[in-house]
Amino acid sequence: MGQAKSRRRTCTTPPPRGQEIRGWIDLNLLPQELLVLILSWVPGRTLVTCGRLVCRQWRDLIDGPLLWKLQWERDPLKREALPAALEVARRCPRMEWARVGILQPFGRNLIKNPRGEEQFQHWQVGHGDGMCLGGNTCWISQLIDLVKEGLWEDLLDSFQPDIFISDWWGTHEKCGCTYNIYVLLLAADKNSVIARFVTEMDPTEEWNVPFQQASHVFRQYGPGVRYLRFQHIGNRPGVEHTEAHITNSTVLVKLSQ
Repeated sequence: MGQAKSRRRTCTTPPPRGQEIRGWIDLNLLPQELLVLILSWVPGRTLVTCGRLVCRQWRDLIDGPLLWKLQWERDPLKREALPAALEVARRCPRMEWARVGILQPFGRNLIKNPRGEEQFQHWQVGHGDGMCLGGNTCWISQLIDLVKEGLWEDLLDSFQPDIFISDWWGTHEKCGCTYNIYVLLLAADKNSVIARFVTEMDPTEEWNVPFQQASHVFRQYGPGVRYLRFQHIGNRPGVEHTEAHITNSTVLVKLSQ
């Protein structure tokens, strides 16, 4: 007699109601410390766009500091921004952790393409080609939406963090060009000027000013600031072209020490 063949029995009918096999785990049953650790491995944008909608507990965790601290401590690029964010949270009780966690507005240069590479990408250039003849003046400008970069209205109006700017300006001895920096803090209409910084050149030394670093801190500038315009303006007395120069333009937001 031969051995009977072994046959695998397959289930062709679903299990009775109430006996379904569950392939998921209710994460809310985990201790909160473990839940925070698990969620901290989820990409930040996914946490905000999807995770906050799961339940009130997840929303509160994502809106709080613990989860974002874990993410920043793992990422060397974000680790440096953690002290600044903690200082803001200490002074600003209404800290928007999810917003800060994704956009990282503190301690990050808000100027895009700060050296004017990539064919002046992100910059507006006078006459559109980087050089101009009209009025012997050339300008390069960048408008920064402070709210879009990660700040929020209540922070800008009530706490008014310092806005630090720096760059280089002066004259170009070989061609007689002068360069000046204009930085404006603007209201929501993008036109109303709330505060400004302008480099000033002594007329008696107009063509003998070596390039030097200019820096300024906007502090206690008042409510209503929503935009910052960073602009270089170059002038030349003759009819030759004036070239636009950018040398590591910087805009940083941080709190007063």
